[in-house]
Amino acid sequence: MVAALLIVGSAVIVVATALTGSWLFVTVAALTAVVLGAVATKITHSELMDSREEAARDRAQQARAYAGLTEARTAENVEFAADMTGKLARRDATISRLEKRLGDAASELADARREVSEFRDRADETQRELERLTGRLADADERAQQAVVRVAELEAELDVLTSELQAERAAARAWQKGRTA
Repeated sequence: MVAALLIVGSAVIVVATALTGSWLFVTVAALTAVVLGAVATKITHSELMDSREEAARDRAQQARAYAGLTEARTAENVEFAADMTGKLARRDATISRLEKRLGDAASELADARREVSEFRDRADETQRELERLTGRLADADERAQQAVVRVAELEAELDVLTSELQAERAAARAWQKGRTA
């Protein structure tokens, strides 16, 4: 702002002296304008250098801030990666445990199916044995019924023979009594 005022002031001085028509005044005014222009240039240059230095400081501060942010993000990424690695390891361990339990369960299922098959075979064999024994029992019951009938017949025969024997004995005693008498 000051540099602009100096340039404007020197232009006004040159114009004012040019109107006077004095060659000496115009020359002094021109020299004064050149000196004021140089001062204005120096002021502008100083301000430019100050603004560049300030901009450089701002960029350096931003770079430090970005570096700190990058460090924080890198640390967060490392922590996240470690956390995810841990989760994956736990998940893999869980999957391994479940696969082992599934394998054990499959083995138990195969054993159970084998036992069921063996029990089914035994049950079938027992059923056949039961049917065979049931048939034998039916035959035995039939023979037992026939034996009961035969025993009843034999008892009836025995009763008849016992009666006949007693009648014969009585007749023999009576005949012996009749012969001795």
